[in-house]
Amino acid sequence: VDTFARALISMGVKQGDHVAIWATNVPQWYITFWATVKIGAVLVTVNTAYKIHELEYLLRQSDTHTLVMTDGYKDSDYVAIINEICPELKSLEKGKPLHARRLPFLRNVITCESDRPGCYTWEEALAQAERTPVEAVYRRAAMINKHDVCNMQYTSGTTGFPKGVMLTHYNVVNNGKAIGDCMDLSTADRMMIQVPMFHCFGMVLAMTASMTHGVTMSPIPAFSPKKGLACITKEKITAFHGVPTMFIAMLGHEDFDKTDFSHMRTGIMAGSPCPIKVMEEVISKMHMDEICITYGQTEASPATTMSKTTDSIETRVNTVGSAIFGVECKIVDPETYEELPDNVDGEFVARGYNIMKGYYKMPEATAAAIDKDGWLHTGDLARRLPDGNYKITGRIKDMIIRGGENIYPKEIEDFIYTHPKVSDVQVIGVPSKQYGEEIMACVILKPGEECTAEEIKEYVMTHMAKHKTPRYVTFVDSFPMNAAGKILKYKMREEAEKLPEFIEASKIETA
Repeated sequence: VDTFARALISMGVKQGDHVAIWATNVPQWYITFWATVKIGAVLVTVNTAYKIHELEYLLRQSDTHTLVMTDGYKDSDYVAIINEICPELKSLEKGKPLHARRLPFLRNVITCESDRPGCYTWEEALAQAERTPVEAVYRRAAMINKHDVCNMQYTSGTTGFPKGVMLTHYNVVNNGKAIGDCMDLSTADRMMIQVPMFHCFGMVLAMTASMTHGVTMSPIPAFSPKKGLACITKEKITAFHGVPTMFIAMLGHEDFDKTDFSHMRTGIMAGSPCPIKVMEEVISKMHMDEICITYGQTEASPATTMSKTTDSIETRVNTVGSAIFGVECKIVDPETYEELPDNVDGEFVARGYNIMKGYYKMPEATAAAIDKDGWLHTGDLARRLPDGNYKITGRIKDMIIRGGENIYPKEIEDFIYTHPKVSDVQVIGVPSKQYGEEIMACVILKPGEECTAEEIKEYVMTHMAKHKTPRYVTFVDSFPMNAAGKILKYKMREEAEKLPEFIEASKIETA
């Protein structure tokens, strides 16, 4: 870690500069994280599914100085993407700073797997450490304030543009510590990390919770039920996290019955509503008697509530737990912001050490999310139960949660609008047994145009992350509206849920 920290300093990374990491859960991810934050720089996490449209926006909006990346993941060719955004790389002499027209702040690109024109290999980057003494790293570390930003994670917004959530050292370390306390983690535990590190789920709930409690970590580069089950047996895993989709895939895998769960104890199921039936199966079949549910969002570092290992199974199955240590939670009327009594649905709001510093270069969006009294408005509907636990009941906002990924319809709508045959489009979430929700695009074509669902899907998939591609595309003549002309998405969802393929999925009970 110190070697790479020295290398970053040699490459011109200053305190407060932004270093982006675009990779799966490989060793370089962890080294880059610890080295970056140790010298007072900010780690910008990049979704591994990103393609050119999303990556260019993130690197430009975040003012990224140095990019660390692997060659690609699944259908995203990272090398081809960065070369298209920065054609200057092909003629750049190694070791010279990059000056790219489309990314004016980017100075260095480090490739972890291959040797590419204009880029440092991982080994070449490490060699730069020779130009900087380790004392420089210690001096930088001593200058850090606990309220300095250490991490930026991009979360999609209702405006259609992802926002850079600024998290501080104080946010991240304390939230990880609180999570580990709730799970009763210790040096006796062995954590398998299969959730992505680019998300708070991996970075805070898994890595930081482990680091603050001396837990042994066993990362898997990317989720695979086969590799995960094998890791559980081989490494005698006692804890791991996942979204419901991951647990469902593992429960149904052919290797499940030959997996040794005898050491398993705890973990977290979160990221999207947790089906009660799945929780019950995980507890009974995977030996995870102390599994917990966590609720939160990136803007809260991410956890605000969590069930504890000592809570009854009924509490852990039916609620998202109570407020974690040091965090205030309440339910308010979405219109008046007045606090509501128990068992009444309203907006879930939270306040405490874990709330983000704000959205990077977006003061208006920050003010809309955090009120003058410091309460983060989540846009989620919930109720507080008399015992102090909370139950999430819906969403005020239109966000779709597909397999743990937060997807905002406006971003997809804005892109589909650019299709030459499309006159109007609305994107909604529809029930899915496998992912919790799937994306449906309701499209109005321009007069005289003909188009297929596959054509729309291919258009999106070519330019955006695969998980943002609509599973369903339907062509309509109009959208339901109120008297003021506002489109009523809830009406569209209600109509979609009446279709035979969605009826059963819409009845699945969640916490």
